[in-house]
Amino acid sequence: MAVCQVCGNDYDRPLAVTQGNRSGIYDSFECAIHEMAPRCMHCGCQILGHGVQVDSEIYCCAHCAAGATGQTSVTDRV
Repeated sequence: MAVCQVCGNDYDRPLAVTQGNRSGIYDSFECAIHEMAPRCMHCGCQILGHGVQVDSEIYCCAHCAAGATGQTSVTDRV
């Protein structure tokens, strides 16, 4: 069994998640998301989809990207 890095649950079917050079052991996708999902640089919400990237920063949507950077050309869809 393995102990979840977020909640401490000792679970017999853990998830091993690797993102770039980060990795972790979790008992659920919820715990993995809680620790590994990026956060919007404007509003702070966890980004569970693709997000919007401006330069090296990631935002949850075009509205937050425009609010943080002033770039109005950013869109959620093409």
